Amino acid sequence: MKNLQHKLKHHGRITYFKQKGDPYIFATGLGLVVALAMVVAMVAIILTKGLGFFWPRQLTQVTLKSGDTYLGEIWERDSRFERTGTGQEVKIKEIQLKIGNRDLYGQDFKWIDLPDVERRQQPPLATVIERLEYGNFYGFIRAVHLEQTVVDSPQAALLQAVRKGMAESRRIEARIKTLEHRLHDLTEPLSVLDQKIAQLEASGQKDAPAVARQLAHLQQQADSLEAAIGERYDRLEQQLGSLYQARDAHYLTMETADGQQKDIPLYQIVRIFQPNRMTTVQKVQHYLAKLWEFVSANPRESNTEGGVFPAIFGTVMMVLLMSIAVVPFGVLAAIYLNEYARQGRIIRLIRLSVNNLAGVPSIVYGMFGLGFFVYLVGGSIDHLFFSNRLPEPTFGTGGILWASLTLALLTLPVVVVATEEGLLAVPRANKEGALALGATRWQMIRKIAIPNAMPGILTGLILAISRGAGEVAPLMITGVVKLAPSLPLDTTFPFLHLDRKFMHLGFHIYDVGFQSPNVEAAKPMVYLTALLLIAIVVCLNLLAIYLRNRLRKKYRSSAF
Repeated sequence: MKNLQHKLKHHGRITYFKQKGDPYIFATGLGLVVALAMVVAMVAIILTKGLGFFWPRQLTQVTLKSGDTYLGEIWERDSRFERTGTGQEVKIKEIQLKIGNRDLYGQDFKWIDLPDVERRQQPPLATVIERLEYGNFYGFIRAVHLEQTVVDSPQAALLQAVRKGMAESRRIEARIKTLEHRLHDLTEPLSVLDQKIAQLEASGQKDAPAVARQLAHLQQQADSLEAAIGERYDRLEQQLGSLYQARDAHYLTMETADGQQKDIPLYQIVRIFQPNRMTTVQKVQHYLAKLWEFVSANPRESNTEGGVFPAIFGTVMMVLLMSIAVVPFGVLAAIYLNEYARQGRIIRLIRLSVNNLAGVPSIVYGMFGLGFFVYLVGGSIDHLFFSNRLPEPTFGTGGILWASLTLALLTLPVVVVATEEGLLAVPRANKEGALALGATRWQMIRKIAIPNAMPGILTGLILAISRGAGEVAPLMITGVVKLAPSLPLDTTFPFLHLDRKFMHLGFHIYDVGFQSPNVEAAKPMVYLTALLLIAIVVCLNLLAIYLRNRLRKKYRSSAF
């Protein structure tokens, strides 16, 4: 009897516990904790893998028992198991050494078994050279050639001579680029005439009298222009030849750990330092300089080195263009569905279709954008306004405008749904009161509904930014490229070039992580770019959230 009473009492407690809902509260709380832990773990991995990349590592010289010598940075440590002749498994520790010098060795990394190592040391004079091509060079400075002067000792004089020569080489390189631009501007009118002549000759009507006269006139103009610029062209060519010789006369002789020598032009050197002799303050300065280079410079070495400024610019500009396109259309669609349309089967079907559009794969939007925006709309614009440039397309190919409009279509359902929710949250009494006081429906919408629904509209914009900024698949076929030489916004008229292709941080992550010829060296760049993309999305969302909260406070206080 007592056991039965105890069981009934225990069963009653369990039933009360379930009815109270404590298990479900615990389950939801546990789900939240797991989700937050996953987010924190992901951000922590990105931070540790990415931000540590710029810290200068010590250079280690490894001498093997076989006599081979390598100099580089210890990149990773690992271990593997090997089976001996007796069948016993032996654990062998190994290190991955970044040996650089790709132009000499053909590879950047080498795995070395620790049992094969005879000696390890960190020579203080070991030098790292960051180059524009072939990645880092690790070795020892042997001589510096500055035109007719050769400096080969002591070590302090060598470093001073290198920095002096690098400054002079950069001045020469800047002068070369200036002259090359002047040479381009000088020959640009002649190139335009040659292009017109080539188009007329390829038209198949060059034997027609009118076309023949036009060809003769263009050829006469080209000959006159060529004669007029000939002397200036020759003078610029002479100056460029002298500058090229002066630039090539500044170079550095390096020696690798295994005794090979290599001459490195000083204009190819981005940065030179000796990490084994650097103090903590110098390392911090080096770290900050590299971090600034990452966010402000152009990429180099197949996007595995340098900076990502074009990708940052392209991402932010694309998001802004997408927002400008999606918000008006999304708000107007929601206003019509909620305030004007007669509710019935057709409107319910439209709402269902809008909700289903949010689940369509993004690549489908990309294909639609390619077919409709690029080929149909862009091709029509080319035939109407840029026919003189055909067959080379202007708007009939991928560009930042078409990519932004494609993402605007992709995020349109999110804005429509969020705006409708905001409009439904406006008290019906406020709307009816405005109409009762004589306001038209549009006046009521403009003065009452839209201002009070603005927090919901901004919520839709936040969600659209979060999804649009990270999309890659539609962009790959509507305008994004691996490397864009010109930004969509510059100082050249008409300043905003919506037809240009652009770079994007999401595509940059894909390209560096999976398409790079040197994937191992590009891993830190993948983590850094992912961290930067997260930071940009968070900043844009925080700005929108700040505006939304301001509007909520404004209209909450005005309600009283």
